[in-house]
Amino acid sequence: MSAPNPVIVPSMNVSPEALGRALMRGGETPRVKLYPGDCRDVLADMDADSVHLAVTDPPYFLDGLDGDWNQAHIDSSKSHADVVGGLPIGMKFDREQGRKLQEFLAPVGGHLFRVLKPGAFLLMFAAPRLSHRAGVAIEEAGFEIRDILAWRYTGKAQFKAFTMDHFVARRADMTEAEKADTIRRLDGRRTPQLRPQFEAIICAQKPREGTFVDNWLAHETGLIDARQTLNGHVPETVMTVEKQPKDRFNGHLTAKPVKLCEHLIRVFSARGQTVIDPFVGSGTTCLAARRTGRHAIGIDINRDYIEIARKRIEGATT
Repeated sequence: MSAPNPVIVPSMNVSPEALGRALMRGGETPRVKLYPGDCRDVLADMDADSVHLAVTDPPYFLDGLDGDWNQAHIDSSKSHADVVGGLPIGMKFDREQGRKLQEFLAPVGGHLFRVLKPGAFLLMFAAPRLSHRAGVAIEEAGFEIRDILAWRYTGKAQFKAFTMDHFVARRADMTEAEKADTIRRLDGRRTPQLRPQFEAIICAQKPREGTFVDNWLAHETGLIDARQTLNGHVPETVMTVEKQPKDRFNGHLTAKPVKLCEHLIRVFSARGQTVIDPFVGSGTTCLAARRTGRHAIGIDINRDYIEIARKRIEGATT
């Protein structure tokens, strides 16, 4: 199956000040191409060794967020966010989630490995408890796992550990006295979920050609820009950036902060280069790429998200 025609996002809605900051080498302004379709098809049609950096947030395969990304299913899951199959989400655990995620990401990793330049980085967000499966998938595709980064946030994180009192109270095989004694013995214990404070980011790299210097001279990839700072700090493995409000038309569940993606793009690529996101979602990576003077390619199987991304990028003025 061939790749669909891209949606080209124009730059004329960006302020002159923003364009001035984002000028490319030779005066060229950033181009953004959004492809509606399966990323495996789009990537298969791209030239090998043509992209400088990949930053992406794939489906986590948790609570219905899988490779199909069915909007009706997602909306239904959102309306029953506290209960799955009659049980609170805090009690749901499925070992197959990790295996399915790894199986899904294996061919995506292979395609990304082909289109990225030697020495280029792949930064992949991952749910902490499934990050090992995502890491294995892209490592098997040929990437070197260089590090695990952490996006830390301190607000808007719900503590989802559930007390057992309610379930004990509903037990038909216990007397009221037995229920009271069981609740006493449990002593307030809850399901094993600490309050989430971070998401993992797998930092992988396509093997270099020759030394770091040789690879940079040939492809301008493989080295980081250590001059870039976040909150006054040099590049660190733990990056604290709070979640940000979303535009009223942005219904995406897991939008990432633009500030965070801008920082990652500045550290792991250079002005005038090309950044790709095969799971573009609401377009944060592409928006951050253009704001930092990079070209961007975004792909998503959900056409509604392509439209959200287009609106966000066209409406950006800073």
